[in-house]
Amino acid sequence: MHRSVLATSVRASAPQPAGSLRIALTTILVAAALAVAAPALAADLAVGDPAPDFALAGSDGKTYRLADFRGRQAVVIAWFPMAFTSGCTIECKSLADDGGQIEQYDVTYFMASVDPVEGEKGNRAFAKAHAARFPILSDPTKQTATAYGVLSAGGYANRWTFYVAKDGRIAHIDKDVSSRLATSALDMAKKLGELGVPKKTAK
Repeated sequence: MHRSVLATSVRASAPQPAGSLRIALTTILVAAALAVAAPALAADLAVGDPAPDFALAGSDGKTYRLADFRGRQAVVIAWFPMAFTSGCTIECKSLADDGGQIEQYDVTYFMASVDPVEGEKGNRAFAKAHAARFPILSDPTKQTATAYGVLSAGGYANRWTFYVAKDGRIAHIDKDVSSRLATSALDMAKKLGELGVPKKTAK
């Protein structure tokens, strides 16, 4: 009797190979998932950091690479959530209507989103609808949005604007654009002046 109880106790306390394997596999899968998600979570850029490079299609049919501007010109990238939505339309109209204020400075400026270029609700149609004379960049893979840390939990870009200095480093990040949509162009021009971006010289 004693021997039977002891044997049962030993069998009950012995590790179960199948269960152990299942736990190990689960642990590995969770770790792998976290590793894949890490870049999206870790992107926390600050002033002075190198701005992540990109090659994105513009609403004008050209492809724009940030590296092409390094050493030549400052760049502003105004991320927005979705084309043709109310807030994004107000922002786009401001940059289109008052873009002359920005164009006084030696800078190239873009709006950017994870919308596609083409389609009824794409960025090409969005730019055309509001007579935008600046390119609107499309990042449908969301890789650049992730690199800049702007991708929201809903899969859209947060409305943040990045000011990139001529040396390719981040000079300023504006995360409060939503409270000043109607004056987006004027605010951008003011910030360029504060950052010491030179004005264009008359030709």
